[in-house]
Amino acid sequence: MEGKGLNVGEYVDLMALLLDLELRDEYRDGVIANFERIMAIAQVVNEFPLPETIEAASIFEP
Repeated sequence: MEGKGLNVGEYVDLMALLLDLELRDEYRDGVIANFERIMAIAQVVNEFPLPETIEAASIFEP
């Protein structure tokens, strides 16, 4: 999803409708602000360059 043209307020409203979630007016601005922060963080992660030689691990071992 390309975030540059995304209207976050409209997205929040549509997702609340889709999930049948009653989003009260006093919380809507805070939810929108959090989604804008999430988009900014996701953009940094998605733009991080990875070398072509990187492969996904089949088993995670901490």
